[in-house]
Amino acid sequence: YQHLVYGDAQFTSIVESELEDRWIIINGVSKSHAMTGWRVGWMAGPTDVISAAARMQSHLTSNVNNIAQRAAIAALNGPWDSVETMRLAFDQRRRTMMAMLGDMADVTFVEPKGAFYVFADFSAHLGDRFPTTIDLAGWILDEAGVALVPGEAFAAPGHARLSYALGDDDLVRGLERLGNLIDQPK
Repeated sequence: YQHLVYGDAQFTSIVESELEDRWIIINGVSKSHAMTGWRVGWMAGPTDVISAAARMQSHLTSNVNNIAQRAAIAALNGPWDSVETMRLAFDQRRRTMMAMLGDMADVTFVEPKGAFYVFADFSAHLGDRFPTTIDLAGWILDEAGVALVPGEAFAAPGHARLSYALGDDDLVRGLERLGNLIDQPK
């Protein structure tokens, strides 16, 4: 997500630290170039770790197909203006999501500075009816057709991850449905 940062936030590379012999970097073109289905990535780090990972990867997936590799090379070597266009669109969606979540009763969050998610606190909506965020997220999906990832998946019960990696109209419609549901009397 190093290319998806907002406001005054800046990406800081771990490579710039004094811990060079301890870092492992795993990256790819999925997020930066919207190539999620291509499954092209890379890994950098200590030679022994990379060798072990390469052996494991060769048994798990054989290799990345040549077309996908060439497409990734073209994306990385080509113009990056589309990445900035995508970042600006995500930033606008981020602002929309923050504004609409901010209007919902008892939903709080910290402003995200990167990626395309808001991690919101829904704990005020938990209780006898919805003891966990898993229960709450299931109800929201059934009643509003909006999918949230429960915070339990991130060891953060009471919270949920919402993505703004979708079209503007779908984002607004989904957040309107979520707000109408969440703001109902308990």
